[in-house]
This record gives sequence, structure tokens and C-alpha cells, in this order.
Amino acid sequence: MANILIGVSGGIACYKIPTLCRLFKKEGHDVKVILTENASKFVTPLTFESVTGNRAYTGEFDPGLDPEIIEHIDLAGWADKFVIAPATANLTAKAACGIADNLLTSTLLVYTKPVIFVPAMNTNMFNHPATQENLKTLEKRGHIIIEPDSGELACGTSGKGRMKEPEELFRLIEGERPLAGLRVLVTAGATVEPIDPVRYISNYSSGKMGLAVASKARELGAEVKVIAGSISADCSEFDTVYVKSAEDMLNAVREHVGSCDILIKAAAVADYAPVEAAVQKIKKNDGELVIRLKKNPDILKEIAPLKKHSQVFCGFAAESENLNKNAIRKLNEKKLDMIVANDISRKDIGFGSDDNEAEIFFADGSSEHFSKGSKKLLAEMILIRAAGLLK
Repeated sequence: MANILIGVSGGIACYKIPTLCRLFKKEGHDVKVILTENASKFVTPLTFESVTGNRAYTGEFDPGLDPEIIEHIDLAGWADKFVIAPATANLTAKAACGIADNLLTSTLLVYTKPVIFVPAMNTNMFNHPATQENLKTLEKRGHIIIEPDSGELACGTSGKGRMKEPEELFRLIEGERPLAGLRVLVTAGATVEPIDPVRYISNYSSGKMGLAVASKARELGAEVKVIAGSISADCSEFDTVYVKSAEDMLNAVREHVGSCDILIKAAAVADYAPVEAAVQKIKKNDGELVIRLKKNPDILKEIAPLKKHSQVFCGFAAESENLNKNAIRKLNEKKLDMIVANDISRKDIGFGSDDNEAEIFFADGSSEHFSKGSKKLLAEMILIRAAGLLK
């Protein structure tokens, strides 16, 4: 078991850290905590001492301690892992510049191994060029940055800067990779069905949910391939096959589905396409324009016969009414192992949003609710459940 040293700087996310300490203790690790002066105003040292069973360190020159021990030297030598959570903009700036004006920053200068920084702050503070430059500096020195999530922040705004939940932090710091050795195929974004060279039929899908799944799958150890339609987010970091139409996506899924263990079909496929796309731009006139449509192939139905017993297929149901009924019907019709249903009539979740709320239905008749939260958290829940079905 390891010695875990956690440095806590003064941000509202401090309230999550006692839970993180408890998770490490539960695994048998020895945990010690250093709090800055501002951190101790959010959560008292006594709270951390109760959770860890060790003294919580605050001042660099506290009276009544063993005079033979120089605390920042002793703590740095004791720790197998050093985690700064939350890492405020102020703390990351001091760390990047080598400022040592309290016990925590002094210990940072003595510690010789990579430090794990967990930034948490207001979105504008996180995106400020100075903060970004400081984080890059720390990375260049070999330290590890665990990126914050996007979501509602304590200041009342919404955006990137929200610290990950303690359970996810614990898994990342422990290095748990439950999808190691598995291959995950993800479809993301919207399909595009051309009407003429400048117009098309599509939908509002941004691809954020699909990319959240891809990102989380890789984080959890999987080998990931993405089949991307029209997508607003950057997926260049993944092994990506780019497609346009529903027909293109069907062909790409057919080509790659045989080599995956888990298929997450998060793309929003257009149900209909023009019977014929005009070669030239259709000119505007005073009359009506009639476009004849044909039904697109249902990708999940088409590939259902290709499914092996050793694979798990997960679909999505974006519905505006009768959410549960429609999702269960799709689950059965398409012979899926699980389906994720969300209400697209809500403005605060779904298409284009960083958050989602969903009901997950399983082939055995059970279901599980995901309360409103980041799409990455939902992605983790989906992937963990899919991996469980594989076992």
C-alpha cells in the first residue's frame, strides 16, 4: 500500500476531498493532508484528521512539534504519491513559478517525483492565458494534470472548471483501467443527406456525447475507434473514420464492427434522405418546392445479424415524447444489450449541451437512471455497465 499526500488549496471543491481521502483509506493506503490557510476555511483540519487518522498539516512553523523534523522535507520524503486537489489558479501559478510561501508550496519544491494536479476554478480563470501557460509549464516538467469537467460551477456559471467527482479521481489516480484490453467502436455526430450541392437534411447533434464516450473509453484503458459524421467537436485525437450519409455510416460500421468488443452507437442518423440529390443548386422560385424522401437504412437493425455473443451493443434513443416506451421498443426491435434514452425536448440537456440526463434500459428488463450531470460522467456509467455485461 502507498503513502498518499494530498495538498488542498482554497477552492469550494475542497468539500469533495474528505471523500477522496476516505476512498484511499478504504484501499489500505496511508493518507496525510496539507491544507493552505484558505483551504482550512472551507473544510477544517479536524475533518481531515477524523477521516485519515493522521494529523492535518497547515502551518509551516506550527509550535509544539518535534523540532528535529522539518515538515516540508519530511512529508516530501514520506509520500509515494503527491496529489494537489483542488489546485486553484493561485496554487498552479505558484507551483509553475517555484514560489514557496507556505507549507504546501514548500513541500512541492522538495518533492522529486511527478505531482498530480487537479485544477478546479471558474471557467474564465481556467481559460485565462496565464493559467493555461502555468499548466503547460507544469506538464513540461513531467507533472500530471487531470483536466476539470464542464458543468455548473459554484459561482453560478456553467463551463469548464468543475473538479471531477472523488470516485473518478480515485480511479484515475489509482490507475484503474477496467476497459484495458477491450476495443470500443463509437459512432458520433449527425449524418448529412444532400439535397443539392449546397443544401442537406441533418439534425442538431453536435457529437459531444459520442466523443465523451470515446474519451472516457480511452481513459479507462480501451482501444478506441470513432466513426464520425457531421461533428462540431474536434476528434482528431482519435482513430477516426469520417463519413457523411447514413449509407456511409452503415458501410463503415459493417467494416469495423467485427473487430470490436463494445459498440456504442451514439450518432444521430437522419431517418430520411432525398430520393435524388440535384446535381446543380436548386434555384429559388415563387412556387413550392417538393422533395421526395426515402427511408434511410436502420444501422442497428442492419448490423444486428452480425453481432457475436462476445460483443455488447448499446444504442441511444433521443425522444421528445413517450421516452421509456419508445426506448424499450427500440431496445427489443434492434436486439440491443442496452439503450440510453434522453429527452431532447429539454433545453438544458441533450443536443449541443455539455450535460445530459438519461434512463438506461437493459435487455434483461432492468433500468438505471442517470441524474443530470456531465456527458463524460454518463459516458463512464455506460461503459462500465457495458463492460459488466461482457463479463
